Amino acid sequence: MSSSLAAGGDLLGLLSRCDFPPPGNLVTCAVSGGPDSVGLLALVLRAGCEAVVVHVDHGLRPGSAADGEVVGEVVAKLAAMGGRVELRIVKVEVGPGPNLEARARSARLAALPSGACTGHTMDDQVETVLIRLIRGASLDGLAAMRRGPRHPILGLRRSEMRLVCRELDLPTVTDPSNSDTRFVRNRVRHELIPLLCDIAGRDVVPVIARQAGIMAEESGFLEGLAEDVDPTDVHVLTSSDPVLARRAVRRWLRQGEEGYPPDYSGVERVLAVAGGFAGATDVAPGVHVRRSRGKLYKGAAGGAGGRCAPG
Repeated sequence: MSSSLAAGGDLLGLLSRCDFPPPGNLVTCAVSGGPDSVGLLALVLRAGCEAVVVHVDHGLRPGSAADGEVVGEVVAKLAAMGGRVELRIVKVEVGPGPNLEARARSARLAALPSGACTGHTMDDQVETVLIRLIRGASLDGLAAMRRGPRHPILGLRRSEMRLVCRELDLPTVTDPSNSDTRFVRNRVRHELIPLLCDIAGRDVVPVIARQAGIMAEESGFLEGLAEDVDPTDVHVLTSSDPVLARRAVRRWLRQGEEGYPPDYSGVERVLAVAGGFAGATDVAPGVHVRRSRGKLYKGAAGGAGGRCAPG
């Protein structure tokens, strides 16, 4: 393949399955140095966009700063091919303790500019669906990541991103933690998905990814219907279809709150308050809901400890 980003029919075939903005737009890319994010950057530039690369150094392993040096090499090489790209390296601290993977992810997301795109592929999407399935996620959770500007390469496979890096001779980083089976995602990647493929007698990744897309569409349709349900009006809420009532309550609880959406039991407790079975309840994360004169009110959590208080 030519060393110029303007050449290469193979890349054009991949671009048709990506969700990049029109040529000339500025795209912020989160680039760890792994093949997926490096391939993402190469495709962004091949699509005619300009790029700002943000590399987050968690400092979780010795020599992690070397990853940033590799990303710098990638940026320099793509710039020499004609890409318009600049690099920013951000250092964050993740202290010792439980849930290291989740805390590192939170620190990374906090360090990234709003709207930054990531190199999550179809394989990552399927891993996310399966992890959420075994953790009891609802329809919204099983829809996983939505295709669009923030996740522009969900239509591509991990193997295709490695091909992009090889074709353009771009250096990449190998993160040893990706093989550590102490992490649930790695067990899903290396054990569960191969087992499912063996049982099904075919590659299940496109199948599950397609189902996630269908669930995303259906979730969006239900969300639109739920917009007509006033979650603070007790009469409206109790007379609505339970599916729409739950969605309306979940959206209301999330307004102005950080972190994950309330779980099923928390939403059900709010509906119990609306139905007159309780006067108030605490809902994670730290939200208190009470009923008064046919209306529901939301505030900071009191002392119900996640339980419904008698009416």
